[in-house]
Amino acid sequence: MKSIVAFGEMMMRLSPPGHLRFFQANEFEVSYSGAEFNTLASLQRWGLSTQFVTKLPDNDFGNKAISEISRYQVGSDHIVQGGNRLGIYFLEKGSAIRHSKVIYDRAESAVAQIEKDDIDWTKVFSNASWFHWSGITPGISAEAARECLKACKIARKMGLKISCDLNYRSTLWKWGKQPNEVLPEILGITNVILGDLATLFKMLGKKEIKPDYKKPETLKVFYDEILNSCPHLEFLPTTLRYSESASHQKIGGIMYASGKLITSEVKEILPVVDRLGTGDAFMAGIIYGLHKNLDYPEILDFSVATSAYKHTMTGDINIASLEEIYAIMKGDLSALIKR
Repeated sequence: MKSIVAFGEMMMRLSPPGHLRFFQANEFEVSYSGAEFNTLASLQRWGLSTQFVTKLPDNDFGNKAISEISRYQVGSDHIVQGGNRLGIYFLEKGSAIRHSKVIYDRAESAVAQIEKDDIDWTKVFSNASWFHWSGITPGISAEAARECLKACKIARKMGLKISCDLNYRSTLWKWGKQPNEVLPEILGITNVILGDLATLFKMLGKKEIKPDYKKPETLKVFYDEILNSCPHLEFLPTTLRYSESASHQKIGGIMYASGKLITSEVKEILPVVDRLGTGDAFMAGIIYGLHKNLDYPEILDFSVATSAYKHTMTGDINIASLEEIYAIMKGDLSALIKR
């Protein structure tokens, strides 16, 4: 089985216990994650072969991160060690009317300092069929942006499918260029892009738009314009989130594929345990569905169910089984104990 490869940053997550605020915390719970790795962990859980490519410091924290990657059975054959440090992010979990808060401490991380000869992408892709990246990585540094573009160009040349989760982070892009100066070239050779239309227009340097997802018939003109800018694009899914509060969310999805617009049912989650990683779970659902040649409505329903179910788990990584996800798709929302 050929592998799904992803490139990105692995980070340490530090969270106050429960729903304590940063100001109240005397200790932090530690876990390790990263947008691209989170997606691979789901795919590996569902029986697909995966490889994560990153750069980690050659110290105890870097070694612990590699241990966590192995824990989820994701391949680490092409991970490079070196650089200064591991990126960190702090998460304060929201509740009810109080939103969650994230503080990043990732400047000069190992992957931000990746060197041009660190990764042999031809070797990485020699037994791969798919390459996944996210909009986070090019925003970290000029070096990470260069490497992401390089990887995509080689993946395209070698015939791999390429997917992207836009994952726009306004706190990134401090290295001198804006997204619309970097991303159009990479998005232009990508086959699957997960993101909302307004953000994608912004990343492509286009005019500001306000799409109304409640009126799908008005969206085609926007999709057509994106396809003109991204000639290799085949699938454009979007997560639709309706936030009643930090503890009460509704999740749906919409996808443009083969000139058709597909919509899903909306799943309600109350209470939310942990919202982090739910978009990564959605992305994993899209990649899995395309790998298994599911029909388009089933791909979207599977992705929505996966994302919804991830809201019930602590941590960034979705550990739901296929059986659990298909039960949610079939409407099994009972609270009965499984014995």
